[in-house]
Amino acid sequence: MGPVLAGVLQLIALIAALALAYVPLGNYMARVYSSDKHWRVEKWIYKGIGADPNTEMRWPSYLRGVLAFSAVGVLFLYLLQRLQGILPGSLGFSSVNPAQSFNTAVSFVTNTNWQSYYGEQTMGHVVQTAGLAVQNFVSAAVGIAVAVALVRGFARSRTGELGNFWADLVRGTIRILVPLSVVAAIVLVACGAIQNFSGIHEVGQFFNGHSMGGQQQWNGGAVASQEAIKEIGTNGGGYFNANSAHPFENPTPFTNLFEIFLLLVIPFALTRTFGVMVGSVKQGYAILATMATIWVGFVALMMWTEFAHHGPALQLAGGAMEGKEQRIGVGASSIFAVSTTLTSTGAVDSFHSSFTGLGGGITILGMQLGEIAPGGTGSGLYGMLIMAVIAVFIAGLMVGRTPEYLGKKIGTREMKLAACYILITPALVLIFAAASMALPTPPHSMLNSGAHGFSEVLYAFTSAANNNGSAFAGLNANTDWFNTMTGLAMLFGRFLPMVFVLALAGSLAEQKPVPVTAGTLRTEKPLFTGLLVGAILIITGLTYFPALALGPLAEGLAS
Repeated sequence: MGPVLAGVLQLIALIAALALAYVPLGNYMARVYSSDKHWRVEKWIYKGIGADPNTEMRWPSYLRGVLAFSAVGVLFLYLLQRLQGILPGSLGFSSVNPAQSFNTAVSFVTNTNWQSYYGEQTMGHVVQTAGLAVQNFVSAAVGIAVAVALVRGFARSRTGELGNFWADLVRGTIRILVPLSVVAAIVLVACGAIQNFSGIHEVGQFFNGHSMGGQQQWNGGAVASQEAIKEIGTNGGGYFNANSAHPFENPTPFTNLFEIFLLLVIPFALTRTFGVMVGSVKQGYAILATMATIWVGFVALMMWTEFAHHGPALQLAGGAMEGKEQRIGVGASSIFAVSTTLTSTGAVDSFHSSFTGLGGGITILGMQLGEIAPGGTGSGLYGMLIMAVIAVFIAGLMVGRTPEYLGKKIGTREMKLAACYILITPALVLIFAAASMALPTPPHSMLNSGAHGFSEVLYAFTSAANNNGSAFAGLNANTDWFNTMTGLAMLFGRFLPMVFVLALAGSLAEQKPVPVTAGTLRTEKPLFTGLLVGAILIITGLTYFPALALGPLAEGLAS
């Protein structure tokens, strides 16, 4: 079987698995967030934190809950790293320095999981499990909660109440993320991923059964359980520096495809949840079709760029194999790279810096779309719904009619909030990248010069501001400048958009429904899906094309 055919067959198998999970998982999540009953363990948690899960919140109260909970998470994780040197189970590692502690705390709380450190050489068992793994669960649950609040804004009328943040947070963690992660971790352990709390081992270096001399150090850890929530929660932070290219995290081609499935399944299934909660599954299918069209298109384009045979070396290798694992191959690496950058996962099974010039550009562009196809857990859905509001507004301008979406008028207030949402992240990316290139010291962190070096910096801030977390490699991000600036980009890129999302949800929930007429735009039809795809690509292109032209496009056209 040729490598191209193998890649296509894996893509088909992945689509089939996602299709099988779509309806049952989407319906289940809709029931979770619509139920008025609480599990016993949930009642214990509510009592412990002093929250009343039955109290409805308006958007300012909901936002305060999000921000307060996240602020406590940043503080706790920062202190845990700073105290690592005196904690048990630290594997002898010292405390993490202040700038890196700040960056890592912000990274995991914002669901970004950007790592400017070597996991196996920096973090002990306590920080990994009690700190990073916990944030993998709750940061994902926060994203889903905000998405559900926006869906309630569309579904409800004549009220500003959006539900209860604490109930949404706890239910998302206990009823969705924990059960899925337990099953996924068992599968990963059965397939060879490690799960232990062993210390550091020294092993010899061998090649073809012969000793090469020298020693390597390997440490164990609760890898499979963290790998499971890393993908399911679209987090991305790896136990080891090589991330999902490391055989302890991702041992076989099957686990590679399984991990891609895990990082895509909730973001895609949430479109079904959306359709059920607003009372029209067709509306969910329209959003799903938009996400799937972009995702499949990007996968096809990535495979084409990475399988293109330019020169005898690539012909012999069957594609651009530099930076890719032999056991995984070009096709599966292409699917993983597109899936991880079109979601907010940030996990990698290959090094994106080693992709072809155009292939690396595709990974950057995928993040610059706004992580909406299908996007992160929750953030993908609310980002796509914001784009749907903008697409409806554009359609209204073309026909001279007040735009409406799901029975709600899209007026001046709603458009201002949507416009602020789509402007804040590009502003963060371009301003921070420009400052890093203009100042004398930050460019010293670039391994490469020219277009590829600029792509390294552009990728870093695109990843940080969009809460993706993957890295282009080649950039030394463990400096005070990059630790601080990417940390700020992650903070602003996560929480400022949430302000606009929740404010929009509150505005929509206060409206009374608008009756459907002959002139109402049918947003469940393929025509609207095409309009939405076009709006996403055009807005992104107009925003980022100059920066892309200086980096990956220049490199790709020159090669």
